[in-house]
Amino acid sequence: MTATLDSAELPVGQTGTMKRAGVIGRLLRNTMGLFAVVVLTLIIVCAVFAPWLAPMDPNRATNDVLLRPSAGHLFGTDSTGRDILSRLLVGTRGTLLSAAIAAIVAIGIGLPAGLIAGYYGKWFDSVSSWSTNILMSLPTMIVLLAVRAALGPNVYVTMAIFGVMMSPGFFRLVRTATQSVRNELYVDAARVAGLSDFRIIGRHILGVVRAPVIIQAAMVCGIAISFQSSLEFLGLGDATSATWGVMVMDGFRTIFRAPLTLLWPSVAISLTIGSFVLLANALRDALEDQATIAEKKPRAVRTRSTAVEPAATPAAAPTSTHLLEVRDLRIQYPQPGGTRTTVVDGVSWFVDRDEVLGIVGESGSGKSQSAFAVLGLLPQNAIVANGQILFDGVSTVDDRAHAIDQTALSRLRGKRIAYIPQEPMSNLDPSFTIGSQLVRPITRTLGISRAEAETRALDLLRSVEIKDPRRAFMAYPHQISGGMAQRVLIAGAISCEPDLIIADEPTTALDVTVQAEVLDVIRDLQTDLHQGIVLVTHNFGVVADICDRVAVMQNGRIVEQGDVRTILRNPTHEYTQMLLESMLVGKTPLTPLLPHATTGGSR
Repeated sequence: MTATLDSAELPVGQTGTMKRAGVIGRLLRNTMGLFAVVVLTLIIVCAVFAPWLAPMDPNRATNDVLLRPSAGHLFGTDSTGRDILSRLLVGTRGTLLSAAIAAIVAIGIGLPAGLIAGYYGKWFDSVSSWSTNILMSLPTMIVLLAVRAALGPNVYVTMAIFGVMMSPGFFRLVRTATQSVRNELYVDAARVAGLSDFRIIGRHILGVVRAPVIIQAAMVCGIAISFQSSLEFLGLGDATSATWGVMVMDGFRTIFRAPLTLLWPSVAISLTIGSFVLLANALRDALEDQATIAEKKPRAVRTRSTAVEPAATPAAAPTSTHLLEVRDLRIQYPQPGGTRTTVVDGVSWFVDRDEVLGIVGESGSGKSQSAFAVLGLLPQNAIVANGQILFDGVSTVDDRAHAIDQTALSRLRGKRIAYIPQEPMSNLDPSFTIGSQLVRPITRTLGISRAEAETRALDLLRSVEIKDPRRAFMAYPHQISGGMAQRVLIAGAISCEPDLIIADEPTTALDVTVQAEVLDVIRDLQTDLHQGIVLVTHNFGVVADICDRVAVMQNGRIVEQGDVRTILRNPTHEYTQMLLESMLVGKTPLTPLLPHATTGGSR
């Protein structure tokens, strides 16, 4: 939870709550989503009102065979003289109904089975998974052909069987999503609160699987239309009914005499399937619920003027004598209604070589946002409203764009600026060995051979006090402990000998003994390599152990900073005093609640 809070940094000084646009609103603002909704709405309207919209009887044969489009027949006629437009409109109903049957059957089987198997597991999970594997091993087209041979050309029964064949996809999707959340803390809290399993599944689990199920349903509808049309094109449907597949079969027979008879149903099928695919993708984006708000920048308006304006004097480039200096930094985020929320307000601090600066404060104080600004890891909609970030005298803030200059930072990150993240296991790729994750950045950044990089990586692992560097080098992340993983991240951070290291809570996920060892490693390496370190932390104990200077942040501002000894012994700001008083060091233990507990008189 610490990573989530620190990375997001709660807004400071925000009034009211942020209103998110609904799913439908986000869907309609998506261009491809709007197109899909409009097309599918028109198709549904045609299906519902087909008997009234069709200009003629769709099954009435005439002598006007294979006529070209005309005023009497807008789309022409087919090989038996039937009006193509009328058959196209009437066929819409059967096509959509078939797709709906397939999707309903697939969801009706896969959704509840996936929820039960994922939540309870045990024998039901085993039986359901075995049945799913059997269904997935069967060739769908062969099964549908067998059903047609046994039950006749009934398209609705065929689509129901098709839905059964598609249900394993829903089952596996829902089962996997349910298993991923059934042991979450909020689900355990719901159990403790006395909620029944049915209510937990309905309120907490179903909301997680809702989005992928809707997206999968849209995809299944498109696949169902394709399969239905394929069967009818092969002549396995009811030739007397007006469906798009039958029309494609008839048009294919007369393609050389009247190619337009094949064009119209093909366009209808392609447009419908394509709309379902676009709708699925747009729904995925709309249901992600992570829409960011981008501030609209007004266009510059040119006005004519007869007065001669004096030439603008270029501003002098900022300079600094420190390794890293942050001056009056203000970071804001746009909010609905055109307002901005300030998360970092007028922050100034610096760090030199051979120095460790600690930035301490509660979650939401803005310390991680300040560090991420130095690294260029702020979200795209972040606005650097004011201030400068100077690394070795070079500014990394683009004043015109009110953003971090990624071009300038790209020449610094990995070479002169490094990063040690928190939660080490989450920052190592489980698919690659430790050695490969250390060697590749070294070869790319330093331009040395792989053999030299391997030797360097082993030396780095040895320098962070890993007892068996070769074994750690060959291991995967899941084969090492959390403390060792944190040492690996430290080795990776110093692999290219940077001048500055940003360490964001590097010991949060570690126990106290390993934490002390990791802090000793960081301090020793900083002394040996003469680096500057910015340490973001909640813990004043860590600050006292490793830092030279400290900056205390509250509500996006620095309330106090200076030498560590001075701040710890004589804090002047009440917030710093409160943080120091919250530490357990030097506190008198509470009196036992039961007097006999100290005398062994418990029953």
